[in-house]
Parts: sequence; C-alpha cells; structure tokens
Amino acid sequence: MTARLPFVWILNPYNMKDISIREAQAQVDEWIRRVGVRYFSELTNMAILTEEVGEVARIISRTYGDQSFKKSDLDKDLGEELADVLFVTICLANQTGINLEEAFRKGMEKRNTRDATRHLENKKLSPNPPTLSPESDQ
Repeated sequence: MTARLPFVWILNPYNMKDISIREAQAQVDEWIRRVGVRYFSELTNMAILTEEVGEVARIISRTYGDQSFKKSDLDKDLGEELADVLFVTICLANQTGINLEEAFRKGMEKRNTRDATRHLENKKLSPNPPTLSPESDQ
C-alpha cells in the first residue's frame, strides 16, 4: 500500500491565493483523493449540502432575522459555513462531471439575456418603491 502524503499545500495559508473555479475543483478533487479516500455518493453529498445550507440559514436567521442566538450558535461563522456549502457543491460537480466555470458562464449569459431589463423595470426594486395604502388594496 502506498503511503499517503499529507495534503499540506491546500491547508497552508502561505500558499493560498485567489483561485479560479476550475482550480478550486482541482484542489477539492486532489484533497478527496489524498485525504478523503473517495467521494461520498451523490445522494449522501446532497444530504450533506442540505445540512450545510441549513447551517447557513440558521446563522442568517439569527443575525438578520428575528431569532436570537443560542449559546451553541455563538461560535458559528457565516463565511466558514458558506465555504462548506461551496466545498460540497464542488464535490457534486466533480463527481457528476460538471465544469462549474462553464456552467457559471452559461448561467450568467442566460441571466444577461433573459433578465437584461426585467429587474430594472421591477417597481418593487426601485430606490423608492411604491407604498401600498389600505385604500389602494380595495
């Protein structure tokens, strides 16, 4: 059996730089192969993704919503939880053969075409949205 080398360069802050989505996909794949042994099944990763999104929702609802923090939530970091969502999303993309850079580019092209004026014309999004008075509902 071949000894696995520790995957230090991804964890070493001195080697971190801004990376492309393609590079992130390659780093996640390398980490999975060296440290994680293999990808979890797509179904398991979907469940993990749902769990991670729930953790993001918990922080958002307590930070920006009406819920108060529990003592067990105080050490949670939104950035770390969003990074967990990104990691599992990349895992799913890798194991299903999706190039996220290409998928993102296509998605932005679609939004730029389909929504070119849609949001600009949405009165609800204007700087001074109209207010509804009780009389206007009648």
